[in-house]
Amino acid sequence: MSNLLKDFDVDHKNPSLEARRRWRSSVSIVKNRARRFRNIPDLDKRAEFEKKRSQIQEKIRVAFYVQKAALQFIDAGARPEYKLTDEVKQAGFGIEPDELASIVRNHDTKSLTSNGGVEGIAERVSVSLTEGVRSSDLSSRQKIYGENRFAEKPARSFLMFVWEALQDITLIILMVCAAVSIGVGVATEGFPKGMYDGMGIFLSIILVVMVTAISDYKQSLQFRDLDREKKKIIIQVTRDGHRQEVSIDDLVVGDVVHLSIGDRVPADGIFISGYNLEIDESSLSGESEPSHVNKVKPFLLSGTKVQNGSAKMLVTTVGMRTEWGKLMETLSEGGEDETPLQVKLNGVATIIGKIGLSFAVLTFVVLCVRFVVQKAREGDLMKWSSEDALTLLDYFAIAVTIIVVAVPEGLPLAVTLSLAFAMKKLMSDRALVRHLAACETMGSATCICTDKTGTLTTNHMVVNKVWVCENIQARQEASGNVFELELSEQVQCVLLQAIFQNTGSEVVTDKEGNTQILGSPTERAILEFGLLLGGDFHSQRREHKILKIEPFNSDKKKMSVLTAPPEGGVRAFCKGASEIVLRMCEKVVDSSGEPIPLSEEQVRKISGVIEGFASEALRTLCLAYKDLDEAPSGDIPEGGYTLVAIVGIKDPVRPGVREAVQTCQAAGITVRMVTGDNISTAKAIAKECGILTEGGLAMEGSEFRNLPPHEMRAIVPKIQVMARSLPLDKHTLVNNLRKIGEVVAVTGDGTNDAPALHEADIGLAMGIAGTEVAKENADVIIMDDNFTTIVNVARWGRAVYINIQKFVQFQLTVNVVALIINFVSACITGSAPLTAVQLLWVNMIMDTLGALALATEPPNDGLMKRPPIARTASFITKAMWRNIIGQGIYQMIILGVLNFSGKKLLKLDGPDSTAVLNTVIFNSFVFCQVFNEVNSREIEKINVFKGMFKSWVFTGVMAATVTFQVIIVELLGTFASTVPLSWELWLLCVLLGAFSMVVAVFLKLIPVDSNRRPSRSHDGYEPLPSGPPSA
Repeated sequence: MSNLLKDFDVDHKNPSLEARRRWRSSVSIVKNRARRFRNIPDLDKRAEFEKKRSQIQEKIRVAFYVQKAALQFIDAGARPEYKLTDEVKQAGFGIEPDELASIVRNHDTKSLTSNGGVEGIAERVSVSLTEGVRSSDLSSRQKIYGENRFAEKPARSFLMFVWEALQDITLIILMVCAAVSIGVGVATEGFPKGMYDGMGIFLSIILVVMVTAISDYKQSLQFRDLDREKKKIIIQVTRDGHRQEVSIDDLVVGDVVHLSIGDRVPADGIFISGYNLEIDESSLSGESEPSHVNKVKPFLLSGTKVQNGSAKMLVTTVGMRTEWGKLMETLSEGGEDETPLQVKLNGVATIIGKIGLSFAVLTFVVLCVRFVVQKAREGDLMKWSSEDALTLLDYFAIAVTIIVVAVPEGLPLAVTLSLAFAMKKLMSDRALVRHLAACETMGSATCICTDKTGTLTTNHMVVNKVWVCENIQARQEASGNVFELELSEQVQCVLLQAIFQNTGSEVVTDKEGNTQILGSPTERAILEFGLLLGGDFHSQRREHKILKIEPFNSDKKKMSVLTAPPEGGVRAFCKGASEIVLRMCEKVVDSSGEPIPLSEEQVRKISGVIEGFASEALRTLCLAYKDLDEAPSGDIPEGGYTLVAIVGIKDPVRPGVREAVQTCQAAGITVRMVTGDNISTAKAIAKECGILTEGGLAMEGSEFRNLPPHEMRAIVPKIQVMARSLPLDKHTLVNNLRKIGEVVAVTGDGTNDAPALHEADIGLAMGIAGTEVAKENADVIIMDDNFTTIVNVARWGRAVYINIQKFVQFQLTVNVVALIINFVSACITGSAPLTAVQLLWVNMIMDTLGALALATEPPNDGLMKRPPIARTASFITKAMWRNIIGQGIYQMIILGVLNFSGKKLLKLDGPDSTAVLNTVIFNSFVFCQVFNEVNSREIEKINVFKGMFKSWVFTGVMAATVTFQVIIVELLGTFASTVPLSWELWLLCVLLGAFSMVVAVFLKLIPVDSNRRPSRSHDGYEPLPSGPPSA
């Protein structure tokens, strides 16, 4: 099978254009192209939109580099004049939306200056730069300046899905056959008897179409919910005088937005204030060089990303008035890349479709030849009546219906159904899947490289210990969580300055008057410590003027700020990784607050304090300062500092993490911790989580990155902890793991994690701590930043794969039996035992209903007790072939015996004996499928009932199938060519179907050859047991 599917092989991430075109051209037999390829991107349309996108980017680039220069030479009189409309005046604003948009879009500094700069623009849009927008003004601002929403394609209605389902070529042919059958039937047999056969086909088609459309429509609603969730972005703004969080969709012109590293600029705007702001405009203009934004170059465009620094901006343009809004129209047309499983099953469907088409043609030819030969024997070869035409039409309808059953159109669509179901469930479990293939690939993950902070730990940080003036003070839980530090006034003063001046966070008061600390968990912990010492954040910030800020950077692992104290001079503050900041220090504050030289002996003692804190799993930071005569022209100094204090921050391990790590290890998934923390802290946490095991290696990023390539590749499988790592180290680790055949999932939250997230097989971004840049480069967003959620994604990834295998096993069994029984019967008896209407019903059982029942089963515990699914593994396993062939033989024997000896065995006689026998054959066939569907819940396990009643979808489908089968046989015989059966015959049909479960038990006891597993895997672990106990 693998040789036949060589054209249906694509990479799970960023597949090549050649591979995508190759498999599309190889799909030759498709009943309904519109439905089969609904969720597959149109490559030509995508190329067209990429071209349109490039044109918009080029236009923007020209605006950046040509219009800016040209505008300097255009007189103000030559600029377009915007007349203020009455509507804008009455709303209390002093500038037109188009004029406001053009100032930022065209980088028109002259117009900005003529309007009074950012302060003048703020006045014209009736907003205070300190207080922000009033909540009562939101509706009027949205009415005049628009909403921050982008144009979206209208949602497809239910009727569109009905129309799409009707485009099935085989159903169209059957409708034509039904119409002809009604016409000929009424002419020959009269009304209403002549309508029954044709009406039966029509009613079956309506049923198939409606069930298909309902299933597809519900699936589309799930995807729409997921898309809506993907677009949710929270923005920090100042409104009503308070800093607060709002949805990006609720942003209005006049909002004062706070930007920091990794944020996406949510709308067009003007720079108010900030430090070292660097903007990545590549998404908009295609230019890779970052743009520096300041008061001289104050324009910010929607869709660009903050690469460095922080700032406040005034929103001037929102939604479709921005260039990003126009680009979003082209982005929304691209479509989601197909997943490897979808492509593979398109290949399986194509191969089986070709076989089915051959059988259908053969069946039609055999039936026609037998009919002609029979007429020749009876001497009626030259006499043709309308009844003969009706017979040939029935033969044609049967052949077409065999194609309906034989072409497993539902195989690739079942993948989409299963993925949509899994994605919806994961969303409720706090994991947002951004790319379909990621959910599938996660089932093959052999390694998870995880961050520590916030993923393995709670991210609720508090300062637990502090070293200052050679004394260690622990947090006094009994005395109201207050630190009782006996510090001189001067030491207290410099410590509070180091805390409150050098921070990227803020202390704010909410509407209820409660004090809140906004910022990262580490910053919040240090600010809380400062407040507990009796410090006043706002008075400290008012006293010092901030001259320059170098925000925390994961490469430098420190944050620095340059301030002008009220007494004159310049003072620099530095805060960061303990050993890094300690190396920058030459002095230390003594008990009187005076800086004294730092001796080697003191350095050793302080290093011992840091090591002691770290061994208690505390995150350590050093606070230091340096006095300067004047502000440096370049970067903030990196030496000559005076050490003030060392703080040890406690970040407890999340409940359930140790158990989740053990689950991963039992499932053959190696967990590696990659952190920026001190190696002692990292090892302590890793041992607590169960990540660092005997024989495992813990090393620092600096040591790792300096290894030669061959040594690095040899050591990579043993690494369980990497401390003091840079984002580049994470990227290198992921790259090397992939080279040795690992399927790697990696977590990330910072802007610099983007390359590693992009490189990994599955990129997992943190939903709470993660920046927008990290999220956009990830495949899955972990909304609660919890490691346990990552394990749940792996569990669902495996469930998707196994569920599709179950469905394929079930559907191929029906395919094989329906094809062979109709073909053999046609060859021997000259008639097919299953009519067109009956085959349409069987097709619905095995296609739409089968997919609903089997492809949406929730994961069971056994899934995480088996090795990961190898990428190279054959999708249809030997165990599946054993079950398909075994069940197929049993069903063909039963149906064959009934077909050829049924009347004799069942002692049927009389004029309706043939109708009764055909109904028994049809009924037995359906019940064989019903019980085989239950068998298919487990490919190797004998107990197929475990957890069955927990899956309400499965039990619902089973109940609906049996109920409708009873209705067809007992009440719809006129249309379905059936007759009511006695209770004895009903019992016989059910028992024949139920016996397939006994057959399944014997089949699963037959061992199938499996490739011998190596005694040890590449990372030194014993292989996990496989076989019947596996799920």
